[in-house]
Amino acid sequence: MDWKYEKGRIYSVNENNEIMAEATFIYKENGEVNINRTYVNPVLRGQGVAGKIMQAISEYLRENSLKATASCSYANAWLKKNRCLYQDIISEDFDGGVTACELN
Repeated sequence: MDWKYEKGRIYSVNENNEIMAEATFIYKENGEVNINRTYVNPVLRGQGVAGKIMQAISEYLRENSLKATASCSYANAWLKKNRCLYQDIISEDFDGGVTACELN
């Protein structure tokens, strides 16, 4: 996928400019971020796209020396599952946070 980067957002669109996948994060006062939402267009669900966007956001955080918590339940579970690969981006506060899905 062709990822686009904006402050607090990584996403991909199709040829019609329709969002195909997106992850958003909020910058916290302590200089860390909270990954608060992941979205995959229904036509791509079940194809591993959510994992790919988490890889993209994790690499972005690593490149920018940022650490993360995740209130998005998917992002939280993905980071826990991949903790050994991305331990350098996981906040010390990670395990103490509250997780929930953001509804639109």
